[in-house]
This record gives sequence, C-alpha cells and structure tokens, in this order.
Amino acid sequence: MKNVSILVLETAIIEAIADPHYMFNAVNQFLMASGKKALFNVQLVGLSKEVKLNGGVFSVHTNQLLKDVKSTDLIFIPAISGDIPTALKLNKKTIPWIVEQHAKGAEVASLCIGAFLLASTGLLDGKKCSTHWNAANDFRRMFPQIELVDGSIITEEQGIYSSGGANSYWSLLLHLVEKYTNRETAILASKYFAVDINRNSQSAYAMFQGQKEHKDDAIKKVQTFIENNIDEKMTVDELAGMVAIGRRSFERRFKLVTNNSVMEYIQRVKMEAAKRSFENSRKQINEVMYDVGYSDTKAFRSVFKKVTGLTPIEYRNRYFKLGLD
Repeated sequence: MKNVSILVLETAIIEAIADPHYMFNAVNQFLMASGKKALFNVQLVGLSKEVKLNGGVFSVHTNQLLKDVKSTDLIFIPAISGDIPTALKLNKKTIPWIVEQHAKGAEVASLCIGAFLLASTGLLDGKKCSTHWNAANDFRRMFPQIELVDGSIITEEQGIYSSGGANSYWSLLLHLVEKYTNRETAILASKYFAVDINRNSQSAYAMFQGQKEHKDDAIKKVQTFIENNIDEKMTVDELAGMVAIGRRSFERRFKLVTNNSVMEYIQRVKMEAAKRSFENSRKQINEVMYDVGYSDTKAFRSVFKKVTGLTPIEYRNRYFKLGLD
C-alpha cells in the first residue's frame, strides 16, 4: 500500500486538493474492479484539522495533522493562490515536514504554482522545475538557483515532480498513476477523466509577456521598439546601436534582465502577434507571416512551432473558432 499525502495549504486552490484525491481513489476502484487490491492510502494532511479556503467559501477537513504523519510515499503540494510571498509565509511551517519526509524516501510533487512552496524547501536547488507559464518571471526572480523549464507540462528529477499551469497537473497525475501502477491503468484513468495522456507542453497556451520588471532603461527602450515594430526585420547590431552599447555588452545585459537572448525575444514578440492574428482574423498564413516581418515561409513555420508546439495551421484550427463563434 502506497501512502499518498495531499497537503491542505492556506490559500490553496481547492481543485488542486480535490483532483489528486479523486484521481488516486478512482484508481483504487479501477484496480479492485479488475480483481486486484487497492494500492493507495490517500490522506489529506495539514497543520490543522480544518482549513478554510476562498475566503471561507470552502472548508477542508484533514485526515491527519502533519505531526502525526510519521512516513509517507508521495506528497502532493497543491497550487496556491493570491499574493505568492504571503502564501509562502502562511505555509512556511509545512516546509520542515516536506524536507523530513523527502529525506526518509518520500517523493514530492507540486501542482502548478505549488512549485513556489516546493522551491522554498531547497529540494529543487540545482534541479529543473515546471510551473504556470504566467508565473515564470516571478519564479525566476525568486529562485534563480532553479532551472525553470519553459513550456513544460511535467518535470521529474530524483523523485521530485512539478507540473505546468492550471489543468496541466492532470498530466502529472496520470504520469504518477502510470509509474505506480502500469500503462493500462493510466490509459483507463485518462479515458475516465477525459484527459490527454500524452500532452507534454503548455506552450500553445502561453502568452508571452515581455519581461520589463527591471531597471535597465536602455534595454526597456529596445524592448518597446521591438514590440512596436513587429513588421520590421531587425538585427542585434542595429538594436545595440540604437542605445549606443557595444554588441557584446548589449547581448549580455539583455539576457540578464529578460532571460531571453535578443533574437529569442524578437521571435517571441513576433510569434505572440502571429498567434493573436490566427485567433482573431481570417488572414491567410502568408499574410500573417508578412505582418510579423517574415518572408521565408519555412523559417516562419519553424519558429512558430518552436514557440507554440503547434504548426500555424494546427494553432488556427484549435483557437480560431474559440475566438469568433
């Protein structure tokens, strides 16, 4: 029997507590229906017997207090909401328990923005991590010692797991079901919960938001120019000359404050504009390509797929009707 401990945190998103609880209990039912024994002992654990969420709209009752949980096999850290520093402060007393259980052999999985609490334990230092794409800039600023993997649905390293944004955590739940049971059971769970078992990227859902929360005014000037001139072709030398900075120094400063190379930033800005056009207009692919400063169809398609994980046609087919019908 595997002990699964789902942390009930202050300011947690209730779905990120209820969904893993539902998933692993459902898998127990699948196993018993096939003549096997239930595999998971699923418990809600926390610092108190009752935790009120969403301003008291929901009340979650734990099965065990953390001080009474001597050992466990798998810990789920749910997504948190609201102001992240405040949420981390409210839940900091859970950190020693997570670290202690991991030292005893427990695996740890964070769901979505729960990655911030996992990162606060120090267990991710020097390792890879996923979180919601919209929180990426804040995560990198708070935890520069951790390698955040852009667009990733799941990261796994030495018994520590993390997932991307929002419903991406269902992919991690299925991944763990497959690891602890088998592929057949994971596929059954994916069908039951109507979740794509093989989705491995959140890139198609991400919206690029230029990293401007820095104090380098010269780089901000270049960022603004790039964003206001998406139809132009531009070179690193031209942009460096615009702010009278040597190319090497310019590239170093740009990477430092935006976490993108100059060319990566240009591509991300142009592809974000292309995505919006595919979502909200009936323009042909070549029209959109020219609008964002590309004349080479192959190059445009290649960059678009690199950024979104989808071809332009796939992206339009997925989102055009959502935007207009």
